[in-house]
Amino acid sequence: MSAIDLNADLGEGFGRWRLTDDEGLLSLVTSANVACGFHAGDAATMRRVCALAAERGVTIGAQVSYRDLAGFGRRAMDVPSAELAAEVAYQIGALEVFARAAGARVAYVKPHGALYNRVVRDEEQAAAVVEGVLLAGAALPVLGLPGSRLLDLAAKAGLGAVPEAFADRAYTDAGTLVPRTQEGAVIEDPGAVVERSVGLACDGRVTSRSGAPVEVRARSLCVHGDTPGAVDLARRVRRRLEESGARVEAFA
Repeated sequence: MSAIDLNADLGEGFGRWRLTDDEGLLSLVTSANVACGFHAGDAATMRRVCALAAERGVTIGAQVSYRDLAGFGRRAMDVPSAELAAEVAYQIGALEVFARAAGARVAYVKPHGALYNRVVRDEEQAAAVVEGVLLAGAALPVLGLPGSRLLDLAAKAGLGAVPEAFADRAYTDAGTLVPRTQEGAVIEDPGAVVERSVGLACDGRVTSRSGAPVEVRARSLCVHGDTPGAVDLARRVRRRLEESGARVEAFA
């Protein structure tokens, strides 16, 4: 029987504006990637989401990003390595304050958006993220795309390297994500997302945009919180995974 973590990006609001149904998703996921203020989120939001996650027994992770509130962290940026490492550590530290106040802890780190995609191939930026995790003072596992430079460097640094898959994103034949700027990058059919979730969790495979079978061995499965109907979709995904015999449980 395979084990799979179900994660979602949460706390992606700012001030009075909220993007995700944090309470609804926290009743379904096993890990929460909490925005740390650089692409979304603020102090009050981080505190609220950490308290809700701790109350529900959901593992808390720091979702670190380029400093890009206006672009939601999805714009390409060139940040010097030392600066990026410091900013990653800063974000982890900020979230840790609220996780501890809730009686929990930050248990892992996941890059967001443009940074997530950049560290798949960029050695220098990937190394800076790993340095930032180490600078934060805890040997936290890192969540990322299978085969990425980030996971390779994290493993070499003695950190946990946790491969992640996306049921609602299109894949290339090489096993990377189709960029959001391209048509068809996001899978919008709920039924297809549910079935792709089972294929990824139980078989370690997904069909690429061209129709080719692609091996994607993952320990965690992401359901995007900003997708319309995200809570209902997450509920359907979890139910189908459990019906298929997968153990839905946190990796950290």
